[in-house]
Amino acid sequence: MTDIFEQSLGQNAANHLPLSPISFLRRSAMVYSDKAAIIHGRIRITYSQMLDRCRRFASALSARGIGRGDAVSVLAMNTPCLLESHYGIPMAGAVLNAINTRLDAATIAFILEHSEAKMFIVDRALSAVAREALSLTTARPIVIDYDDPEYTGPGDLIGTGEYEAMLAAADPDYPVTLPEDEWQAISLNYTSGTTGNPKGVVYHHRGAYLNSVSNAFAFELNDRSTYLWTLPMFHCNGWTCTWAVTFAGATHVCLRAVDPKEIFRLIVDEQVTNMCGAPIVLNMLVHAPAAVKRSFGHTVKVATGGAAPPSAIISSMEKMGFSVSHLYGLTETYGPSTVCVWQPEWDDLDIDDRAVMMSRQGVQTVAFEDVRVFDPETFTEVPWDGQQIGEMFIRGNAVMKGYLKNPDATEAALAGGWFHTGDLAVTHPNGYIEVKDRSKDIIISGGENISSLEIEEVLYKHPDIMEAAVVARPDEKWGETPCAFVTLREEAGPVTDADVITFCQSKMARFKAPKTVIFGPLPKTSTGKIQKFVLRERVEKL
Repeated sequence: MTDIFEQSLGQNAANHLPLSPISFLRRSAMVYSDKAAIIHGRIRITYSQMLDRCRRFASALSARGIGRGDAVSVLAMNTPCLLESHYGIPMAGAVLNAINTRLDAATIAFILEHSEAKMFIVDRALSAVAREALSLTTARPIVIDYDDPEYTGPGDLIGTGEYEAMLAAADPDYPVTLPEDEWQAISLNYTSGTTGNPKGVVYHHRGAYLNSVSNAFAFELNDRSTYLWTLPMFHCNGWTCTWAVTFAGATHVCLRAVDPKEIFRLIVDEQVTNMCGAPIVLNMLVHAPAAVKRSFGHTVKVATGGAAPPSAIISSMEKMGFSVSHLYGLTETYGPSTVCVWQPEWDDLDIDDRAVMMSRQGVQTVAFEDVRVFDPETFTEVPWDGQQIGEMFIRGNAVMKGYLKNPDATEAALAGGWFHTGDLAVTHPNGYIEVKDRSKDIIISGGENISSLEIEEVLYKHPDIMEAAVVARPDEKWGETPCAFVTLREEAGPVTDADVITFCQSKMARFKAPKTVIFGPLPKTSTGKIQKFVLRERVEKL
Protein backbone atom coordinates (compact mmCIF):
# COMPACT_ATOMS: atom_id res chain seq x y z
CA MET A 1 0.00 0.00 0.00
CA THR A 2 1.34 3.40 -0.96
CA ASP A 3 2.19 5.77 1.90
CA ILE A 4 -0.32 8.66 1.69
CA PHE A 5 2.50 11.06 2.51
CA GLU A 6 4.28 10.06 -0.67
CA GLN A 7 1.30 10.53 -2.99
CA SER A 8 1.84 13.53 -5.28
CA LEU A 9 4.40 14.86 -2.81
CA GLY A 10 7.63 14.38 -4.72
CA GLN A 11 10.81 16.38 -4.76
CA ASN A 12 11.25 19.28 -7.15
CA ALA A 13 13.36 22.42 -7.46
CA ALA A 14 11.03 24.29 -5.13
CA ASN A 15 11.50 22.00 -2.12
CA HIS A 16 14.71 20.05 -2.64
CA LEU A 17 18.09 21.48 -3.62
CA PRO A 18 21.59 20.10 -3.11
CA LEU A 19 23.30 21.33 0.03
CA SER A 20 26.52 23.21 -0.70
CA PRO A 21 28.55 25.85 1.18
CA ILE A 22 28.66 27.79 -2.09
CA SER A 23 25.24 29.11 -1.08
CA PHE A 24 26.74 30.72 2.06
CA LEU A 25 28.69 33.25 0.03
CA ARG A 26 25.77 34.08 -2.20
CA ARG A 27 23.58 34.84 0.84
CA SER A 28 26.21 36.80 2.75
CA ALA A 29 26.98 38.89 -0.35
CA MET A 30 23.32 39.89 -0.44
CA VAL A 31 22.76 40.43 3.29
CA TYR A 32 26.17 41.88 4.20
CA SER A 33 27.10 43.39 0.84
CA ASP A 34 29.36 46.20 2.07
CA LYS A 35 30.68 44.45 5.16
CA ALA A 36 34.33 43.36 5.27
CA ALA A 37 34.45 39.69 4.36
CA ILE A 38 38.25 39.47 4.22
CA ILE A 39 40.91 41.55 5.93
CA HIS A 40 44.47 40.94 4.84
CA GLY A 41 46.92 43.62 5.93
CA ARG A 42 45.97 46.74 3.99
CA ILE A 43 43.54 44.76 1.82
CA ARG A 44 39.82 44.97 2.56
CA ILE A 45 37.41 42.85 0.51
CA THR A 46 33.67 43.21 1.06
CA TYR A 47 31.25 40.34 0.75
CA SER A 48 29.94 41.64 -2.59
CA GLN A 49 33.52 41.94 -3.86
CA MET A 50 34.35 38.46 -2.59
CA LEU A 51 31.44 37.00 -4.54
CA ASP A 52 32.56 38.92 -7.62
CA ARG A 53 36.12 37.60 -7.29
CA CYS A 54 34.97 34.01 -6.77
CA ARG A 55 32.70 34.16 -9.82
CA ARG A 56 35.66 35.42 -11.84
CA PHE A 57 37.74 32.56 -10.45
CA ALA A 58 35.15 30.00 -11.53
CA SER A 59 34.91 31.68 -14.93
CA ALA A 60 38.70 31.52 -15.39
CA LEU A 61 38.71 27.80 -14.58
CA SER A 62 35.84 27.09 -16.92
CA ALA A 63 37.56 29.01 -19.74
CA ARG A 64 40.55 26.71 -19.33
CA GLY A 65 38.42 23.59 -19.58
CA ILE A 66 38.46 22.84 -15.84
CA GLY A 67 35.20 21.59 -14.35
CA ARG A 68 33.51 18.66 -12.69
CA GLY A 69 35.89 15.90 -11.69
CA ASP A 70 38.99 18.06 -12.05
CA ALA A 71 41.28 18.82 -9.13
CA VAL A 72 42.82 22.25 -8.61
CA SER A 73 45.78 22.21 -6.21
CA VAL A 74 46.62 25.30 -4.18
CA LEU A 75 49.89 25.72 -2.26
CA ALA A 76 49.44 28.96 -0.35
CA MET A 77 49.58 30.54 3.07
CA ASN A 78 46.44 31.85 4.83
CA THR A 79 45.58 34.45 2.20
CA PRO A 80 42.56 35.72 0.23
CA CYS A 81 43.63 33.46 -2.64
CA LEU A 82 43.33 30.27 -0.59
CA LEU A 83 40.10 31.42 1.05
CA GLU A 84 38.54 32.30 -2.31
CA SER A 85 39.64 28.91 -3.64
CA HIS A 86 37.07 27.36 -1.31
CA TYR A 87 34.32 29.02 -3.34
CA GLY A 88 35.62 29.74 -6.83
CA ILE A 89 36.86 26.20 -7.48
CA PRO A 90 33.64 24.37 -6.46
CA MET A 91 31.60 27.05 -8.30
CA ALA A 92 33.21 25.70 -11.46
CA GLY A 93 32.29 22.17 -10.38
CA ALA A 94 35.93 21.36 -9.70
CA VAL A 95 37.55 19.95 -6.54
CA LEU A 96 39.84 21.98 -4.27
CA ASN A 97 43.08 20.37 -3.14
CA ALA A 98 44.65 22.64 -0.49
CA ILE A 99 48.21 21.39 0.07
CA ASN A 100 50.06 21.49 3.38
CA THR A 101 52.65 24.25 3.05
CA ARG A 102 55.12 22.36 5.22
CA LEU A 103 55.42 19.32 2.96
CA ASP A 104 58.58 18.39 1.12
CA ALA A 105 58.83 18.46 -2.67
CA ALA A 106 58.54 14.68 -3.10
CA THR A 107 55.24 14.52 -1.21
CA ILE A 108 53.84 17.51 -3.10
CA ALA A 109 54.86 15.82 -6.36
CA PHE A 110 52.97 12.68 -5.32
CA ILE A 111 49.86 14.72 -4.51
CA LEU A 112 49.91 16.55 -7.84
CA GLU A 113 50.18 13.26 -9.70
CA HIS A 114 47.76 11.25 -7.57
CA SER A 115 45.07 13.97 -7.68
CA GLU A 116 45.60 14.48 -11.43
CA ALA A 117 45.63 18.22 -10.76
CA LYS A 118 44.65 20.33 -13.76
CA MET A 119 45.85 23.60 -12.21
CA PHE A 120 48.46 24.35 -9.55
CA ILE A 121 48.25 27.74 -7.83
CA VAL A 122 51.48 28.63 -6.03
CA ASP A 123 52.15 31.30 -3.41
CA ARG A 124 55.35 33.09 -4.50
CA ALA A 125 56.86 32.42 -1.06
CA LEU A 126 56.60 28.68 -1.79
CA SER A 127 57.79 28.73 -5.39
CA ALA A 128 61.09 26.95 -4.67
CA VAL A 129 59.51 23.78 -3.24
CA ALA A 130 56.75 23.95 -5.89
CA ARG A 131 59.31 24.12 -8.70
CA GLU A 132 61.18 21.14 -7.28
CA ALA A 133 57.92 19.19 -6.91
CA LEU A 134 57.03 19.84 -10.55
CA SER A 135 60.43 18.54 -11.60
CA LEU A 136 59.77 15.28 -9.75
CA THR A 137 56.41 14.45 -11.32
CA THR A 138 54.96 13.65 -14.71
CA ALA A 139 51.93 15.80 -13.83
CA ARG A 140 51.72 18.91 -15.99
CA PRO A 141 49.08 21.17 -14.47
CA ILE A 142 48.59 24.79 -15.50
CA VAL A 143 50.75 26.74 -13.03
CA ILE A 144 49.40 30.06 -11.74
CA ASP A 145 51.38 32.28 -9.38
CA TYR A 146 49.87 34.08 -6.43
CA ASP A 147 51.93 37.21 -5.87
CA ASP A 148 50.54 38.37 -2.54
CA PRO A 149 50.96 42.17 -2.26
CA GLU A 150 51.34 41.76 1.51
CA TYR A 151 54.38 39.50 1.03
CA THR A 152 57.75 41.13 0.45
CA GLY A 153 60.08 38.18 0.95
CA PRO A 154 62.00 36.03 -1.54
CA GLY A 155 60.44 33.81 -4.20
CA ASP A 156 60.18 33.62 -7.98
CA LEU A 157 57.17 33.62 -10.26
CA ILE A 158 57.17 30.19 -11.90
CA GLY A 159 53.78 30.02 -13.59
CA THR A 160 52.26 30.99 -16.92
CA GLY A 161 50.00 33.56 -15.30
CA GLU A 162 49.25 35.37 -12.04
CA TYR A 163 46.16 34.94 -9.85
CA GLU A 164 45.00 38.57 -9.70
CA ALA A 165 45.54 39.04 -13.44
CA MET A 166 43.59 35.85 -14.09
CA LEU A 167 40.64 37.17 -12.07
CA ALA A 168 40.78 40.60 -13.72
CA ALA A 169 40.42 39.04 -17.16
CA ALA A 170 37.52 36.75 -16.20
CA ASP A 171 33.73 37.13 -16.23
CA PRO A 172 32.22 38.71 -13.07
CA ASP A 173 28.77 37.54 -14.17
CA TYR A 174 29.66 33.86 -14.27
CA PRO A 175 26.55 32.09 -12.95
CA VAL A 176 26.65 30.72 -9.42
CA THR A 177 25.19 27.24 -9.62
CA LEU A 178 24.90 24.54 -7.01
CA PRO A 179 26.28 21.08 -7.73
CA GLU A 180 23.97 18.67 -9.53
CA ASP A 181 24.38 16.28 -6.62
CA GLU A 182 25.31 17.19 -3.03
CA TRP A 183 27.33 13.94 -2.93
CA GLN A 184 29.62 15.49 -5.52
CA ALA A 185 33.20 16.00 -4.35
CA ILE A 186 34.08 19.51 -3.11
CA SER A 187 37.60 19.05 -1.75
CA LEU A 188 40.49 16.62 -1.51
CA ASN A 189 42.72 16.64 1.59
CA TYR A 190 45.74 14.41 2.03
CA THR A 191 46.37 12.92 5.43
CA SER A 192 49.54 11.40 6.82
CA GLY A 193 49.25 7.66 6.51
CA THR A 194 50.96 4.92 8.47
CA THR A 195 52.43 3.42 5.32
CA GLY A 196 54.23 5.23 2.56
CA ASN A 197 52.34 7.85 0.61
CA PRO A 198 49.52 9.92 2.12
CA LYS A 199 45.89 9.05 1.44
CA GLY A 200 43.56 11.43 -0.38
CA VAL A 201 40.44 12.09 1.68
CA VAL A 202 37.45 13.13 -0.44
CA TYR A 203 34.82 15.51 0.98
CA HIS A 204 31.35 16.07 -0.49
CA HIS A 205 29.26 19.24 -0.65
CA ARG A 206 26.67 17.92 1.80
CA GLY A 207 29.24 17.14 4.48
CA ALA A 208 30.99 20.48 4.00
CA TYR A 209 27.67 22.31 4.35
CA LEU A 210 26.56 20.47 7.47
CA ASN A 211 29.90 20.55 9.28
CA SER A 212 30.24 24.26 8.56
CA VAL A 213 26.86 25.00 10.14
CA SER A 214 27.74 22.68 13.02
CA ASN A 215 31.05 24.45 13.68
CA ALA A 216 29.50 27.90 13.43
CA PHE A 217 27.20 26.75 16.25
CA ALA A 218 29.98 25.09 18.29
CA PHE A 219 32.34 28.07 17.94
CA GLU A 220 29.57 30.64 18.58
CA LEU A 221 30.10 32.45 15.28
CA ASN A 222 27.62 35.13 14.19
CA ASP A 223 27.53 38.28 12.07
CA ARG A 224 29.31 40.24 14.82
CA SER A 225 32.22 37.80 14.94
CA THR A 226 35.71 38.41 13.60
CA TYR A 227 37.69 35.23 12.98
CA LEU A 228 41.51 35.23 12.94
CA TRP A 229 43.16 32.61 10.75
CA THR A 230 45.74 31.12 13.13
CA LEU A 231 44.72 27.64 11.94
CA PRO A 232 46.07 26.73 8.47
CA MET A 233 43.31 26.73 5.87
CA PHE A 234 44.79 23.53 4.43
CA HIS A 235 43.97 21.63 7.66
CA CYS A 236 40.63 19.97 6.83
CA ASN A 237 39.75 23.17 4.94
CA GLY A 238 40.47 25.09 8.12
CA TRP A 239 38.19 22.73 10.07
CA THR A 240 35.54 23.93 7.57
CA CYS A 241 35.74 27.44 9.06
CA THR A 242 36.58 28.67 5.56
CA TRP A 243 32.87 28.12 4.97
CA ALA A 244 31.50 28.45 8.53
CA VAL A 245 32.69 32.05 8.99
CA THR A 246 31.02 33.04 5.71
CA PHE A 247 27.86 31.18 6.73
CA ALA A 248 27.72 33.34 9.85
CA GLY A 249 28.35 36.57 7.92
CA ALA A 250 31.46 37.10 10.04
CA THR A 251 34.78 38.61 8.97
CA HIS A 252 37.84 36.56 7.98
CA VAL A 253 41.19 38.04 9.09
CA CYS A 254 44.04 36.39 7.19
CA LEU A 255 47.41 35.71 8.77
CA ARG A 256 50.26 34.37 6.65
CA ALA A 257 52.23 32.98 9.60
CA VAL A 258 51.58 32.42 13.29
CA ASP A 259 53.34 35.30 15.02
CA PRO A 260 52.36 36.18 18.62
CA LYS A 261 53.09 39.88 18.10
CA GLU A 262 50.85 40.02 15.04
CA ILE A 263 48.13 37.95 16.73
CA PHE A 264 47.94 40.32 19.69
CA ARG A 265 47.97 43.31 17.34
CA LEU A 266 45.13 41.97 15.23
CA ILE A 267 43.07 41.02 18.29
CA VAL A 268 43.23 44.64 19.39
CA ASP A 269 43.12 46.46 16.05
CA GLU A 270 40.51 44.24 14.34
CA GLN A 271 38.59 43.26 17.49
CA VAL A 272 39.07 39.54 16.86
CA THR A 273 36.52 37.38 18.67
CA ASN A 274 37.37 33.83 17.53
CA MET A 275 40.36 31.75 16.51
CA CYS A 276 41.37 28.10 16.30
CA GLY A 277 44.65 26.27 16.46
CA ALA A 278 46.80 23.52 17.85
CA PRO A 279 47.94 23.74 21.51
CA ILE A 280 51.29 25.10 20.31
CA VAL A 281 49.55 28.35 19.31
CA LEU A 282 48.27 28.76 22.86
CA ASN A 283 51.73 27.99 24.18
CA MET A 284 53.29 30.64 21.95
CA LEU A 285 50.84 33.27 23.18
CA VAL A 286 51.34 32.41 26.84
CA HIS A 287 55.13 32.50 26.57
CA ALA A 288 55.35 35.55 24.32
CA PRO A 289 57.60 38.34 25.67
CA ALA A 290 55.86 40.92 27.81
CA ALA A 291 56.66 43.59 25.21
CA VAL A 292 54.64 41.63 22.63
CA LYS A 293 51.53 40.96 24.71
CA ARG A 294 48.67 43.46 24.59
CA SER A 295 45.60 43.68 26.77
CA PHE A 296 42.13 43.78 25.26
CA GLY A 297 38.72 44.48 26.72
CA HIS A 298 36.78 41.56 25.25
CA THR A 299 36.85 37.77 25.35
CA VAL A 300 38.46 35.82 22.51
CA LYS A 301 37.07 32.31 22.06
CA VAL A 302 39.76 29.77 21.15
CA ALA A 303 39.08 26.24 19.94
CA THR A 304 42.00 23.84 20.12
CA GLY A 305 42.45 20.25 19.01
CA GLY A 306 44.97 17.51 19.62
CA ALA A 307 46.24 16.96 23.13
CA ALA A 308 44.40 19.08 25.67
CA PRO A 309 46.46 22.02 26.94
CA PRO A 310 47.86 21.68 30.47
CA SER A 311 46.16 23.51 33.32
CA ALA A 312 48.92 26.13 33.53
CA ILE A 313 48.35 27.10 29.90
CA ILE A 314 44.56 27.25 30.34
CA SER A 315 44.94 29.43 33.43
CA SER A 316 47.38 31.78 31.69
CA MET A 317 45.12 32.05 28.63
CA GLU A 318 42.11 32.88 30.80
CA LYS A 319 44.06 35.60 32.60
CA MET A 320 44.88 37.20 29.22
CA GLY A 321 41.20 37.21 28.14
CA PHE A 322 40.92 33.97 26.15
CA SER A 323 38.23 31.33 26.62
CA VAL A 324 39.52 27.90 25.58
CA SER A 325 37.45 24.93 24.36
CA HIS A 326 38.75 21.51 23.39
CA LEU A 327 37.66 19.38 20.43
CA TYR A 328 38.57 16.24 18.52
CA GLY A 329 38.51 15.39 14.87
CA LEU A 330 40.27 13.81 11.94
CA THR A 331 40.81 14.64 8.31
CA GLU A 332 38.29 11.90 7.51
CA THR A 333 35.59 13.77 9.49
CA TYR A 334 36.10 17.27 8.04
CA GLY A 335 37.94 18.24 11.21
CA PRO A 336 35.92 18.60 14.44
CA SER A 337 33.60 15.71 15.16
CA THR A 338 33.40 15.91 18.96
CA VAL A 339 33.62 18.81 21.35
CA CYS A 340 33.99 19.00 25.10
CA VAL A 341 30.72 20.80 25.76
CA TRP A 342 31.22 22.74 28.97
CA GLN A 343 28.90 21.93 31.87
CA PRO A 344 27.89 24.74 34.29
CA GLU A 345 28.79 22.65 37.34
CA TRP A 346 32.42 22.64 36.20
CA ASP A 347 32.71 26.42 36.62
CA ASP A 348 33.50 26.18 40.33
CA LEU A 349 36.25 23.57 39.98
CA ASP A 350 39.84 24.61 40.51
CA ILE A 351 42.01 24.99 37.43
CA ASP A 352 43.54 21.51 37.64
CA ASP A 353 40.15 19.80 37.89
CA ARG A 354 38.78 21.94 35.06
CA ALA A 355 41.74 20.87 32.93
CA VAL A 356 40.87 17.24 33.63
CA MET A 357 37.35 17.83 32.33
CA MET A 358 38.64 19.76 29.32
CA SER A 359 41.00 16.92 28.41
CA ARG A 360 38.00 14.85 27.38
CA GLN A 361 37.13 14.82 23.69
CA GLY A 362 33.47 15.05 24.73
CA VAL A 363 30.39 14.36 22.66
CA GLN A 364 29.58 14.48 18.98
CA THR A 365 28.92 17.81 17.30
CA VAL A 366 25.51 18.35 15.72
CA ALA A 367 26.80 17.31 12.27
CA PHE A 368 27.32 13.74 13.49
CA GLU A 369 24.74 11.15 14.42
CA ASP A 370 26.78 9.06 16.80
CA VAL A 371 30.21 8.56 18.34
CA ARG A 372 30.80 5.38 20.32
CA VAL A 373 33.61 3.41 21.88
CA PHE A 374 33.37 -0.25 20.87
CA ASP A 375 35.37 -3.37 21.52
CA PRO A 376 36.91 -3.65 18.01
CA GLU A 377 36.73 -7.45 18.11
CA THR A 378 33.10 -7.90 19.22
CA PHE A 379 31.77 -4.53 18.00
CA THR A 380 29.91 -4.12 21.29
CA GLU A 381 29.97 -0.89 23.24
CA VAL A 382 32.32 -0.73 26.24
CA PRO A 383 30.85 0.19 29.63
CA TRP A 384 30.55 3.89 30.48
CA ASP A 385 32.97 3.55 33.36
CA GLY A 386 35.92 5.68 32.23
CA GLN A 387 38.11 2.59 32.54
CA GLN A 388 37.57 0.01 29.81
CA ILE A 389 39.37 0.93 26.61
CA GLY A 390 37.96 0.36 23.14
CA GLU A 391 38.21 1.90 19.71
CA MET A 392 36.41 5.13 18.84
CA PHE A 393 33.87 4.86 16.00
CA ILE A 394 32.00 7.69 14.27
CA ARG A 395 29.04 7.92 11.90
CA GLY A 396 27.25 10.87 10.38
CA ASN A 397 26.84 13.09 7.34
CA ALA A 398 30.27 14.66 7.76
CA VAL A 399 32.25 11.49 7.31
CA MET A 400 34.35 11.43 4.14
CA LYS A 401 33.25 9.83 0.88
CA GLY A 402 36.39 7.72 1.12
CA TYR A 403 40.01 7.61 0.02
CA LEU A 404 40.78 8.58 -3.58
CA LYS A 405 41.82 5.60 -5.74
CA ASN A 406 42.04 3.36 -2.66
CA PRO A 407 38.93 1.16 -2.44
CA ASP A 408 40.50 -1.32 -0.01
CA ALA A 409 41.38 1.40 2.51
CA THR A 410 37.94 2.97 2.06
CA GLU A 411 36.17 -0.32 2.70
CA ALA A 412 38.25 -1.00 5.80
CA ALA A 413 37.75 2.50 7.19
CA LEU A 414 33.95 2.42 6.76
CA ALA A 415 33.32 -1.26 7.52
CA GLY A 416 30.14 -2.03 9.44
CA GLY A 417 28.59 1.36 8.76
CA TRP A 418 31.01 3.21 11.06
CA PHE A 419 34.19 5.15 10.49
CA HIS A 420 37.02 3.38 12.30
CA THR A 421 39.19 6.10 13.85
CA GLY A 422 41.91 3.79 15.09
CA ASP A 423 41.99 5.83 18.29
CA LEU A 424 41.65 4.07 21.62
CA ALA A 425 39.33 5.67 24.14
CA VAL A 426 37.08 5.28 27.18
CA THR A 427 33.56 6.52 27.83
CA HIS A 428 32.90 8.27 31.13
CA PRO A 429 29.63 7.81 33.07
CA ASN A 430 28.27 11.08 31.65
CA GLY A 431 28.80 9.84 28.08
CA TYR A 432 31.88 11.99 27.45
CA ILE A 433 34.61 10.23 25.50
CA GLU A 434 38.30 10.53 26.31
CA VAL A 435 40.99 9.36 23.88
CA LYS A 436 43.74 7.39 25.63
CA ASP A 437 46.05 6.33 22.81
CA ARG A 438 46.37 6.12 19.06
CA SER A 439 46.60 2.79 17.37
CA LYS A 440 47.78 4.16 14.03
CA ASP A 441 51.27 5.18 15.13
CA ILE A 442 50.54 8.80 14.26
CA ILE A 443 52.45 11.48 16.15
CA ILE A 444 50.61 14.81 16.47
CA SER A 445 53.20 17.57 16.70
CA GLY A 446 52.15 21.21 16.60
CA GLY A 447 48.85 20.20 15.01
CA GLU A 448 50.60 18.23 12.25
CA ASN A 449 50.15 14.49 11.80
CA ILE A 450 53.47 12.65 11.46
CA SER A 451 53.71 8.97 10.59
CA SER A 452 56.22 7.10 12.75
CA LEU A 453 56.59 4.52 9.99
CA GLU A 454 57.52 7.23 7.50
CA ILE A 455 60.34 8.36 9.78
CA GLU A 456 61.45 4.77 10.33
CA GLU A 457 61.64 4.25 6.58
CA VAL A 458 64.04 7.21 6.33
CA LEU A 459 66.11 6.04 9.31
CA TYR A 460 66.62 2.65 7.69
CA LYS A 461 68.21 4.43 4.72
CA HIS A 462 71.02 5.67 6.95
CA PRO A 463 74.12 3.58 6.15
CA ASP A 464 75.04 3.08 9.81
CA ILE A 465 71.57 2.26 11.24
CA MET A 466 70.61 -1.38 11.58
CA GLU A 467 67.27 -1.08 13.39
CA ALA A 468 64.94 1.80 14.15
CA ALA A 469 61.65 2.52 15.89
CA VAL A 470 59.88 5.85 16.44
CA VAL A 471 57.36 6.80 19.11
CA ALA A 472 55.84 10.02 20.36
CA ARG A 473 57.58 11.93 23.11
CA PRO A 474 55.42 14.35 25.13
CA ASP A 475 56.53 17.93 24.58
CA GLU A 476 55.35 21.02 26.45
CA LYS A 477 55.62 23.25 23.37
CA TRP A 478 54.60 20.97 20.47
CA GLY A 479 52.33 18.50 22.27
CA GLU A 480 54.38 15.61 20.92
CA THR A 481 57.62 15.22 18.99
CA PRO A 482 59.11 12.17 17.27
CA CYS A 483 61.61 10.20 19.35
CA ALA A 484 63.80 7.72 17.47
CA PHE A 485 65.36 4.62 19.00
CA VAL A 486 68.14 3.23 16.81
CA THR A 487 70.62 0.36 16.84
CA LEU A 488 73.79 0.96 14.88
CA ARG A 489 75.59 -1.56 12.69
CA GLU A 490 78.61 -3.20 14.30
CA GLU A 491 80.91 -1.71 11.72
CA ALA A 492 79.45 1.77 12.09
CA GLY A 493 81.76 4.64 12.85
CA PRO A 494 80.97 7.42 15.33
CA VAL A 495 77.34 8.57 14.88
CA THR A 496 75.74 11.30 16.97
CA ASP A 497 72.10 12.20 17.52
CA ALA A 498 72.71 15.39 15.56
CA ASP A 499 74.02 13.33 12.63
CA VAL A 500 70.84 11.24 12.57
CA ILE A 501 68.54 14.25 12.85
CA THR A 502 70.37 16.08 10.06
CA PHE A 503 70.17 12.98 7.85
CA CYS A 504 66.40 12.76 8.37
CA GLN A 505 65.93 16.47 7.71
CA SER A 506 67.66 16.02 4.34
CA LYS A 507 65.26 13.23 3.32
CA MET A 508 61.88 14.59 4.47
CA ALA A 509 60.09 17.70 5.67
CA ARG A 510 62.08 19.13 8.59
CA PHE A 511 59.09 19.16 10.96
CA LYS A 512 58.74 15.37 10.53
CA ALA A 513 62.31 14.58 11.54
CA PRO A 514 62.96 13.20 15.06
CA LYS A 515 63.81 15.72 17.75
CA THR A 516 65.33 13.06 20.03
CA VAL A 517 67.56 10.09 19.15
CA ILE A 518 68.42 7.30 21.59
CA PHE A 519 71.02 4.65 20.76
CA GLY A 520 70.95 1.05 21.92
CA PRO A 521 69.30 -2.35 21.41
CA LEU A 522 65.55 -2.40 20.84
CA PRO A 523 63.17 -4.52 22.97
CA LYS A 524 61.54 -7.33 20.99
CA THR A 525 59.00 -10.11 21.32
CA SER A 526 59.94 -13.74 20.86
CA THR A 527 59.01 -13.42 17.21
CA GLY A 528 61.28 -10.45 16.70
CA LYS A 529 58.64 -7.68 16.71
CA ILE A 530 59.81 -4.42 18.26
CA GLN A 531 57.88 -3.66 21.46
CA LYS A 532 56.88 -0.05 21.02
CA PHE A 533 54.96 0.00 24.29
CA VAL A 534 58.26 -0.55 26.10
CA LEU A 535 59.79 2.35 24.19
CA ARG A 536 56.84 4.58 25.11
CA GLU A 537 57.42 3.71 28.77
CA ARG A 538 61.08 4.68 28.40
CA VAL A 539 60.14 7.97 26.80
CA GLU A 540 57.88 8.84 29.71
CA LYS A 541 60.94 8.63 32.00
CA LEU A 542 63.17 10.90 29.89
